[in-house]
Amino acid sequence: MFTRLAQRITDQPRRFVLAAAVFLVVAVVVGTPVTGLLSAGNADDFVDPSAESTSTAGRLEDRLGRTLSPAVIVLVSTSSSVLGDAGLRKVERVVTRLSRDTAVARTVSLLGVTERRRGDPAGPDATRRGLALARAAVQARPPRSSPLVARDRRATYVAAYLRSDADQGEAGERIARELSRIEGVTVGGYAVAVPQVSDQVSEDLARAEMLAFPLLFLLSLFVFRGAVAALLPLFVGLLTIMGTFLGLRIVNEGLLLSIFALNLTIGLGLGLAIDYSLFVLSRYREEMQRAGSGRDALVRTLRTAGRTVVFSSLTVAVAMLSLLVFPARFLYSMGIAGAITAVVAGTVALTALPALLVVLGDRVNALAPARLRHREVVTERGFFYRLSLFVMRRPVVVAIVTATVLVLAGLPFLRIEFAGVDASVLPAGSSAKVVDAALRSKFPPGPTSPLQVAVTAPRSEAAAVSAYARRLARLEGAAAADPPAFAGERTWLIQVTPATPALKQPALDLVARVRDGPAPGAVAVAGESARFVDQVSSLGGRLPLALALLAITTLVILFAMTGSVVLPLKALVMNVLGISAAFGLLVLIFQDGRFMDLLDYSSAGGLEVTQPLVLLALAFGLSTDYGVFLLTRIKEAHDAGEPNARAVAIGIQRTGRIVTAAALLLCIAIGAFATSEIVFVKQVGLGTALAVLIDATIVRCLLVPSLMALLGARNWWAPATLKRLHARLGPGEAH
Repeated sequence: MFTRLAQRITDQPRRFVLAAAVFLVVAVVVGTPVTGLLSAGNADDFVDPSAESTSTAGRLEDRLGRTLSPAVIVLVSTSSSVLGDAGLRKVERVVTRLSRDTAVARTVSLLGVTERRRGDPAGPDATRRGLALARAAVQARPPRSSPLVARDRRATYVAAYLRSDADQGEAGERIARELSRIEGVTVGGYAVAVPQVSDQVSEDLARAEMLAFPLLFLLSLFVFRGAVAALLPLFVGLLTIMGTFLGLRIVNEGLLLSIFALNLTIGLGLGLAIDYSLFVLSRYREEMQRAGSGRDALVRTLRTAGRTVVFSSLTVAVAMLSLLVFPARFLYSMGIAGAITAVVAGTVALTALPALLVVLGDRVNALAPARLRHREVVTERGFFYRLSLFVMRRPVVVAIVTATVLVLAGLPFLRIEFAGVDASVLPAGSSAKVVDAALRSKFPPGPTSPLQVAVTAPRSEAAAVSAYARRLARLEGAAAADPPAFAGERTWLIQVTPATPALKQPALDLVARVRDGPAPGAVAVAGESARFVDQVSSLGGRLPLALALLAITTLVILFAMTGSVVLPLKALVMNVLGISAAFGLLVLIFQDGRFMDLLDYSSAGGLEVTQPLVLLALAFGLSTDYGVFLLTRIKEAHDAGEPNARAVAIGIQRTGRIVTAAALLLCIAIGAFATSEIVFVKQVGLGTALAVLIDATIVRCLLVPSLMALLGARNWWAPATLKRLHARLGPGEAH
């Protein structure tokens, strides 16, 4: 296969380059608009659509015709008491403006409740008269305490519920734009937070690109040893990213994807483009020194490095596809984006890049200072060769010490805590985060994030349902419960206010108490707390399947490459050790709140619940990617008749500089997202960089040679049946 591909490329290299250019134009024109078509990162991206909380919320919103929780929360601050005339007039002004907006179905404020029924036109005059009377009543008898009044009595908020059929993001932006003109007014809520998250992601993408591309090019000048060669990975990266955008556009036509997939596409696309360009170009230069530029060099390159790229891209794609077992849009979007990126990167590296190499010929080494020009790797005198022999003379000690260090680094992961996605993920200064922080710190527990309890009972059971609501108010973790409201079709709605913020443990425990307690009919619970409980349950229930698929498919791919059952199992163990160490470091940093000033984030006391899964798939795929490259060179030396220890040393030496450079460049490409203002994007960027660095240094330089030395010839063992199967069905060996 690789020989035929190399022959076709060398016969018509310019046609391949032209095809790549046409593909790039089509991908830019058709694929780039996908950035405005993806889901804008709302809370629905992170939940199981079949969960009880999701289906219950949808059913209740359809019946009520409005959102169950306030979609827009308007914080009103004053220099003196908000219950004074100036403060109440400002509240009246806010409510009046909200009532004029046709997307607003209901408001709750110090001045009472305003409600617009379905089909009811806006009635600002009637609303204004009612609000004036309500303001006079509040001034005559100010409330001694209220969940709507801050503890220092200098702030209040107005909660606005939107129509269920309204475009909530558009309404939130419009309301925020209008009300922000009023002094002392700050607009938040999830209808405002969602557009702010989307805008922040776009800014983060632009900043990451501006940071990554110049650094990558400058380092590529040194790594690729020439200006012409340094441009090749950027060319492959551009084709990969635009090609993935095109793939996402096609998939998004039938399956809505999350906007966060764009972050992964750019970071992973650049990273894999650099990896595969290094693999192919370094081998092509080796073959050029032996046979000169042309067909022979390219055939040999594709039969060795090309084969490695195929297995590497398959491994990364399969690892990312393991995320498809999770129903949350955020996770399956990441899986789809990662798999498409890996396949496109591998395809470009096997077609467009070799064609460019043939067209360039010896000019691939042009514009290279004499000191940087490519030189043949001297095996016996190389640093990595000597280091490997040093390790293999002490395999037991090195293996024990290295494994112990990785295990100790991973131990903090055993105490991991999970956090959800809300306005707190936004950077400081965002209006939605300002409002969220004020509600948490300045106000008593209020009805902004209640539990919505749906009770199935006929209207004749009103007394029993009312008694049940009073029992809910007395549950541990509950601050209050509203009187039940009949929503039609044998359904009652009771709103229970938790005594703590929605994602704190007492509020989460309250969900279980409500679901498990006696009731006058079937009970279903929705709301932010219930949604988080269901999210954790859904992810935990599907995690074993994802891990099994990840492990089995990786073992199969590595067996197909090596013909051994020992090497794939060993790679699996080493990946687990390396990734667990990265997880442990993330807990120490983000959960324990270390380096907050340096990394510019606020700790939520845990990791966002989906991030370990994304990091697991991404880091596992990338770690195996480097393992495939290393094992390929070790196997080449072993198949050439070298003894085990020398084969290992030769393989590590011949890949040492390349893998080190690839890891460094990939850390810049993906690690650039550690600069993101969205904290869980920052977690993925930093976590991936840590996992790659651990794998490229501790695992590759110390653990791999020590374990290879301990196992000796057993590294290549496989049952006779599997050996025959590999010989019959396996891909052709590299020669």
